[in-house]
Amino acid sequence: MMKKFLLSIVFALGILCSANAQLPSVTLKDINGKTVRTDTLSNNGKPFIIDFFATWCKPCNRELTAISEVYEEWQEETGVKVIAVSIDQAQNINKVKPLVDSHEWPYEVLLDPNSDFKRALGIQMIPYTLIVDGNGNIVYKHNGYTEGAEQELIEKVRELVNK
Repeated sequence: MMKKFLLSIVFALGILCSANAQLPSVTLKDINGKTVRTDTLSNNGKPFIIDFFATWCKPCNRELTAISEVYEEWQEETGVKVIAVSIDQAQNINKVKPLVDSHEWPYEVLLDPNSDFKRALGIQMIPYTLIVDGNGNIVYKHNGYTEGAEQELIEKVRELVNK
């Protein structure tokens, strides 16, 4: 009985701790070759969304395109920023900028060709989306994309902004 109680306490603490995890420190490059440390990503105290994608991932591309169609309104309403992180491997990295440009995605785009950032966050599958609050805490995680799922994202961001 006591063992089950202790296990449930440890499990609950694990959930609480992982719910407000900070971003790990991984050094990446942005789409223009500038070095960026992931633990310094921010949005001036406002929430931001990190969306992991790959050029070959159709659901990822649909998600980023769907967000881009409402992104301006989201920014006006909440000040949210989207950071797209490509996990394309080194040999395909040259396909990322043309894809971003062809879709006219207005996001900051980071390159994670060795999946270091993805691995540090324990991400298995893409698309994978995180919401980070204004204090740098990961407050929401979502795997996969179905049409309309971007509405859930903005609802979570609104909750943070209206706290």
